[in-house]
Amino acid sequence: MADTTVPEKIVRPAISRPVFERTIKIQSEQAIRVIRRSYGRLIRSLYAIDVTLRIVGAEQAIDDIEEIVSKMIGDCAVQLQQEKARLDKLCADNGIAEAPRYTHPTDFKARITSPQIAQFVELIRLLDQLMIAMDTLWLCQILTSKQCSTARYQWQQRLHRLARRIVSIEQRAHQAAYAQGKGDEVRTAREESGLLAEPETISENDNEKESDEKSIEN
Repeated sequence: MADTTVPEKIVRPAISRPVFERTIKIQSEQAIRVIRRSYGRLIRSLYAIDVTLRIVGAEQAIDDIEEIVSKMIGDCAVQLQQEKARLDKLCADNGIAEAPRYTHPTDFKARITSPQIAQFVELIRLLDQLMIAMDTLWLCQILTSKQCSTARYQWQQRLHRLARRIVSIEQRAHQAAYAQGKGDEVRTAREESGLLAEPETISENDNEKESDEKSIEN
């Protein structure tokens, strides 16, 4: 008689990882949208990259990818800071010292589990500050409605695109693991780590949301 016993699944003990938990008040709608659409996906991708590359045995690649991601985020942060400085000068030149109150701010509860996540959280904070400066100039009639709506959308999309580029790194690492014959091992490790078995993909809903957000801005 054939043995039909199902092999017992080995459950690995949970790993105790360091984490910072921070609550940040986010005012602008554009920064809130980045949190809703890109933040969660980004942190899952960064974690999945680490899980995948350790199974493949590419320890050096982990450091290399972290460096690449850090530079991508850092470059975007510099651009945000430069634009914020320009708008701050515009406010000062026009004698504007006040900032608007927002009707529906949110408390952003960030879980910092890697330096790159900390960088992206700071990026969201910088975007929020930039939007506040931009809205201030619009309310004071220094920027036109068209100038403001276009700039809001473009800066918001810059962070969405950055997050998608990082997600694509996870997808390539996943494909490389399968090419090396370690697909089943990676799949199991992902599931045990609380991740989906396969990387998340950009869906048609993402494009629809972008179109909706653009129409709202305009």
